[in-house]
Amino acid sequence: MIYFETDRLIARDYVASDYVPFSEMNGDKVVMKYFPSTLSKEESNAFLERNQQELTALGYGLFAIEEKSTGEFIGFTGFHEATFEAAFTPCIEIGWRLKKSVWNQGYATEAALGALDFAKQKTTIDEIYSFTAVLNKPSEQVMKKIHFTKVATFMHPALADGHPLKPHILYKA
Repeated sequence: MIYFETDRLIARDYVASDYVPFSEMNGDKVVMKYFPSTLSKEESNAFLERNQQELTALGYGLFAIEEKSTGEFIGFTGFHEATFEAAFTPCIEIGWRLKKSVWNQGYATEAALGALDFAKQKTTIDEIYSFTAVLNKPSEQVMKKIHFTKVATFMHPALADGHPLKPHILYKA
């Protein structure tokens, strides 16, 4: 199913041919620089399947993103319920992950803006957050470009004290 389109992108369900590029993206140390670790093939496949189950059950989630001109899977963008222990959770977060070869082309911003428009038109989501490690300046730039406002900093409870990724920033639509 196609959920939305932008000028250059299609947000859709996952298909069998997405497993390999999805796994390669999640196994790429550069792509996963601001996460505690890369994902194994098995972890990545399970993540893809959870994403698709959420899309099917809710009608929204972390959409597969395809480049229109090539038909190529390039990553994901969309929504997920954050449930870890924090003052602002549970909440709906918007997030994105794209393979390295398509970085710096405005795709993350374009896909996120498309997802936000989709949420406004097709869902009952009323508050959307985004967060990342303080060190993740590229994602923070996307948050600013999609007109989110920084509302807080916090220590991510899933990461050990002293871990360089523990300090996080929180943005809200």
